[in-house]
Amino acid sequence: MYWRSPFLSTASVVLAAFCWGLAGGIGALLMTRGWDPFVVAFYRGAIGLLCILIWQAVRPQPGGLKDRRVWFWSAIAGLGVAGNFALYNVSIAEGSVAVAATLMYCAPVFVYLVSFALKLEHPSPRKWLAIVGVLCGIILLTRVYQADADDITLTGIIAGLLAGVSYAVFIFGFKYAAPYASPHTILALAFSVLVLTLVWLGDPVQLPTALTAPEWPLFVTLGVVGAGISFVLYIAGLHTTAPAVAAVVAMVEPVTASLFGFLVLQQQLTISQLAGMAIILLTVTALSASSAAQRKLTRSS
Repeated sequence: MYWRSPFLSTASVVLAAFCWGLAGGIGALLMTRGWDPFVVAFYRGAIGLLCILIWQAVRPQPGGLKDRRVWFWSAIAGLGVAGNFALYNVSIAEGSVAVAATLMYCAPVFVYLVSFALKLEHPSPRKWLAIVGVLCGIILLTRVYQADADDITLTGIIAGLLAGVSYAVFIFGFKYAAPYASPHTILALAFSVLVLTLVWLGDPVQLPTALTAPEWPLFVTLGVVGAGISFVLYIAGLHTTAPAVAAVVAMVEPVTASLFGFLVLQQQLTISQLAGMAIILLTVTALSASSAAQRKLTRSS
């Protein structure tokens, strides 16, 4: 399912980012009630897989399951989304949903650093300025310069950044599998890998009891909103949404997560942290949009 209207495509990506922001807040709510971050990530992926299989049954498309490249790249995508869900939850548990969501949003900058090291990307003053800006934003957001800052631990900072890198791995795997299979098939395989990975990492006591616990409606909502509907909307919208536009509207996710943390969880940020968040969001969005526009210009020339 793809939208033909550019407006509907963009709206679909916005709604997907909004759903992901809500998922961060719901996950944080579950963890404040004592649920293990890996158990929360597991059920988000498992219920999301069920939604994707329903999507596949309602709108069947050619699969591509006979191609080994589909299995390989879908598995890479699955490991990426498993790492993203789990590490994002760890970062939330070690700090706040606003800080974790913003750290995850920094992923493109660190992908640039790796690309520079591997000589896959040519460095420029604009890119270095953006990287320095994001690093300054991270310092302000996490308050690592304050010895008594307790908003987030070092583990939370590292987990938040790695969650973003893991999401980049998911996109990488999905991109390379896409020419050989339908989005339904790739997502179903990727989420199956996620489930098989996280089932071994979650708390063995909590895993079998989650869906009979009083919080089961939150688990179901998390899976449907944070992995089922959101990924369907994202894939449907991204097909005809300009990458530069998608980069801008992706800001909806950390903003939504931050508002959820403030309004529902009473998690507050200082003025310096808000400034750091603004620097990160604006810098990464501008860098992503500029890079997308540059790639489009290169292809057309």
